[in-house]
Amino acid sequence: MAEVGLLPFARTALQVSRAVLPRYRSRFSKRQFTQPQLLAILCLMRYEDWTFREAEVRLSEHRELRQVLGLVSVPDFTTLYRFLQRLDDQTIDRAVGETVRRLRGSLRQKRRRARVAVDATGLAQGAVSTFFVRRMHHHGQKPLPWRHWLKWVVVVDLDQQFVLSQLARRGPWNDCANLPAVVEAASKQTRIGLVLADAEFDSERNHTYIRKRLGAQSVIPAKRGKKTWRLQGVRAEMRRAFPQRIYRRRSLIESLFSSVKRKLSARAPGRSLRTQMRQALLLGLSFNLYRLKHRRPFMRMSTEPDRLRISKTKIQNQIGSKLRNGFRPHRSLGSSVLAPAPSSAYILPSGGDHV
Repeated sequence: MAEVGLLPFARTALQVSRAVLPRYRSRFSKRQFTQPQLLAILCLMRYEDWTFREAEVRLSEHRELRQVLGLVSVPDFTTLYRFLQRLDDQTIDRAVGETVRRLRGSLRQKRRRARVAVDATGLAQGAVSTFFVRRMHHHGQKPLPWRHWLKWVVVVDLDQQFVLSQLARRGPWNDCANLPAVVEAASKQTRIGLVLADAEFDSERNHTYIRKRLGAQSVIPAKRGKKTWRLQGVRAEMRRAFPQRIYRRRSLIESLFSSVKRKLSARAPGRSLRTQMRQALLLGLSFNLYRLKHRRPFMRMSTEPDRLRISKTKIQNQIGSKLRNGFRPHRSLGSSVLAPAPSSAYILPSGGDHV
């Protein structure tokens, strides 16, 4: 994405990194760069979708960014790569937990039970365009260039739209058995009252774990097996009277996946599976830092006429300005809806676009 709001993001990433990491790994460190500085740079790489060499070039060009991170000199790209290899999953989980604690900072939000959703999405291993890959596969009748991809499983707070826990592994894979692990990690961050998941996680064992172990409600469609099979327990209840109205909110996790892939990145680069998994986990941490920087919820605007709340004076002012610019109100639709005047009333400039 474009370098908009890069300094506030770097400042937030450095604050979170300082809360979960010591300054130096050991007393024999070179003390040229601190561990929070390197972790913040890795988050910046995921935020801007930089490579290791691009991160080195950007830091050398951006003096204000170096000042925010407290860098005296620019780290080499090999320094960033080796720090990524030393970084473990527990450190990233602690950083994610710190962002969750800051996002759910108020006491009222902490007492409220969270409504969460569990789902998985695929991340590309490189920067190859998926459009041209599919075009080559369909038109050229050639096999796809990969047999495996990285699968990213997340638990998302649906009300505030951030990641509570995450897991990365090689796909394709059925993650039905991984639901208790990721939900257990999310329950350590906040109290859970409702768990929504798609048919991939359909299992009586998952329902039992969520309802008896966590004391929460579980809504998972019972679509495994044939319709003639006799189901028992919660799965039979889901097939008999499925709460469709509650289950609709599960689509919000798809909105989060779309935001991550559009605003941050849709890939987990790396030659080894271990590096790709670290990149996927850093992607979830970077999205939480992005949400921490934009604390206000995502606003949605409706264009329906009955949803508008505009004062009478404001409408009159808008009509007057449109009339002065060569527009007139359309009689059949009312005075609040404006339509352009006939083409004889004004002349478009040469080369201009008629909108």
